[in-house]
Amino acid sequence: MGRWTVYVLVAIGFAIACAFLSNWQFERNETRSEQIALVEKNYDADPVPLASLIGPDGMLDPGDVWHPVVLNGEYIADEQLLVRNRPHGGTSAFEVLVPFRDVDGRVFIVDRGWVPPGDGDSPDYVPAPPTGEVEVIVRLRPGEQLPASGRGAPEGQVPTINLPSIAELVDGDVITSAYGQIVSEDPTGEGTLGGFGSPTDDPGPHLSYAIQWILFALMGFIFIGYIIRTEIVKHREEVEGMPAPVKKSRRRDKDADVEDELLDAR
Repeated sequence: MGRWTVYVLVAIGFAIACAFLSNWQFERNETRSEQIALVEKNYDADPVPLASLIGPDGMLDPGDVWHPVVLNGEYIADEQLLVRNRPHGGTSAFEVLVPFRDVDGRVFIVDRGWVPPGDGDSPDYVPAPPTGEVEVIVRLRPGEQLPASGRGAPEGQVPTINLPSIAELVDGDVITSAYGQIVSEDPTGEGTLGGFGSPTDDPGPHLSYAIQWILFALMGFIFIGYIIRTEIVKHREEVEGMPAPVKKSRRRDKDADVEDELLDAR
């Protein structure tokens, strides 16, 4: 019986672990659903001026991610930066970041697109941005974290789009809460850069994983129940297979006594 108690405790512990993992997957599914809803709400919205979504405090509301904004001003081409090791076109490409001075005087980082790698540490060719007054439409994106590995980049390049560290390399009042992925620019610059695909609306496998963990918990109890039942049946078979003790009836004992008396009389 003590062994069965251990079995049940193991099943309960396994079920608790499965419940934790299932809840984690439910939370990830909910987060993914919110991300998809945000894209559906903002991605194809009408562009608005930058100042209407990023005010004087320079902060980006998370609910405005992916929303298009209009920039009017000029590129600061001589402070262009390249982001290395970006997955595009089946290879580690470079994304081209160009600071843009808006009409309100603030500097906003524009990701103009990507270029393939070259033979060395830099791409062979990077199309230049247009000069003079430009109208640019971009979609707002939050900045990225610095790489946990601490990897760096050659001069003129950065390892990630970490806006505070980029602001240290660019002159002016740089907005560090968001950057923009380019949608269009008028006039256009020379050459062509690779564009950005729309984000996927695939919810991912999180919901199915959550259900699987629940089923695993139930299967744990079923398995333990099967083991206990198997041991009960085996024990019963062992007991029933033992020879039963021989018991003499009173009638048989009496007949034996009579037979003994007759032998003595002879």
